[in-house]
Amino acid sequence: MSEPSSAEPRRALWVLAEGSHRTLEDPARLDALLEGAQRLGYTDLLVQLYRAGRSWFPSTHADDTPYRRIEAEHDGSPLRRLLDGAHARGLRVHAWFNALSLARNDKAPLLRTVGRKAVHVDREGRSLLDYPKHDVPVPDRFHIRLGTPGVWLDPAVPGVTEYLEQTVDDLVRALPDLDGLHLDYIRHPLALPLIPGSRFDVGLDFGYSQISRKRFEEESGKGFRRGDEWDAFRRDQVSEVVRRLGARLPEGCELSAAVLPWADRAYLVSMQDWRRWLEEGWVDFVVAMAYTRDDRLLRYVAQSLRGGIGGERVWMGLGAWLFLARPQRIQAQLDLARAVAPAGIVLFSYDALVDAPDVLEGLRWTDE
Repeated sequence: MSEPSSAEPRRALWVLAEGSHRTLEDPARLDALLEGAQRLGYTDLLVQLYRAGRSWFPSTHADDTPYRRIEAEHDGSPLRRLLDGAHARGLRVHAWFNALSLARNDKAPLLRTVGRKAVHVDREGRSLLDYPKHDVPVPDRFHIRLGTPGVWLDPAVPGVTEYLEQTVDDLVRALPDLDGLHLDYIRHPLALPLIPGSRFDVGLDFGYSQISRKRFEEESGKGFRRGDEWDAFRRDQVSEVVRRLGARLPEGCELSAAVLPWADRAYLVSMQDWRRWLEEGWVDFVVAMAYTRDDRLLRYVAQSLRGGIGGERVWMGLGAWLFLARPQRIQAQLDLARAVAPAGIVLFSYDALVDAPDVLEGLRWTDE
């Protein structure tokens, strides 16, 4: 493993659009975020501006009701207040963008435009739109569950990536001085227990619509069959979303992604080949969501990430919300992450920490 850099990591916060604090909806709360982030030494804010098919920026593609409502209730654009205030304080702002998940919104504009075919189909031929309460139907439900129940999009279906590109275009038009686009839910849904690839005739995985299978047959020149080639095809569709959305960004705007911290699991199970994204230069950095209460596991993961492909561009994402009643544990995990000198560290989330101000104020980013 290469020696850690002596440079201090960039320090960031994930800021939810609809968390407990709803920061974008009130100018006073927005100003408090910016002032606190500057005072406490943060460098970057990953602010959720697109989730469940709805946008906190003006859009002709996403449902921009949240943005329009906030703009009507307050004097001026919350986005301009966010960007101008952040830049005046030396802070970078990345638009946190939930790409391939619509949460539980089965009425999202994307579905009206592309149709129900845009939604993932499981290996049994069932659309997620037909799952009761967005989770696995019985009898499978007795032994299989979705890690994150909801409506997930199949990037192999024509129209899905194009719609996301147009939505990113709306974002860039609204915020041409944005510092970054941060992709989340840029993977296949996970079914628990996990299976390492489609060749195993057990468990549950996704991407099996007739459209996806036909594309695979046309591009491979072979009949459909589960296995390594099918998995590679599905993996490539997710990677293509990353590449194409990055191509819509202006020069100087960073592209990043929130990713599973176990790189092989991400590759085999969720069709998320983030090491390739780093290797090909499609993303500027990834944030590994290393949320765990197990400090030994965190140390193992942090060291493996730092020494792996693109390790110099892997940021650590820590689950600060897990330890609000025991802030010394947050500090201990922060110190463990800093020990391998990652390029950045992100805490999840501002909403949790701002409700525990003593914890937020007490975190030390240096040894001084």
